Amino acid sequence: QVQLVESGGGLVQPGGSLRLSCAASGFTFSWYGMSWYRQAPGKERELVARISNAGGSTSYADSVKGRFTISKDNAKNTMYLQMNVLKPEDTAVYYCNVILWGVTYWGQGIQVTVSS
Repeated sequence: QVQLVESGGGLVQPGGSLRLSCAASGFTFSWYGMSWYRQAPGKERELVARISNAGGSTSYADSVKGRFTISKDNAKNTMYLQMNVLKPEDTAVYYCNVILWGVTYWGQGIQVTVSS
């Protein structure tokens, strides 16, 4: 079955960096584009970044453009989100996402807290 497992979250000071990982299994990883979403307390889940199946095309929410980088290692079945110059408003639960044959799959989510 499809599994998405996020790791790498935690507490970081403003201006700091974190790298999230999403380990995937149960599908042919190199065939599909994937996404990172986040959900802050009291807010709707929002799209953070997307990447194409081979990693050659990426897109970002305006709020993270220039600070976050999405990447994908098809040899390791893992997607990443490098987050730099973190701000308190980046605090949220981050989720990885893939859509297979019209079915949406989510990881369990990982908490990122940006606070001094």
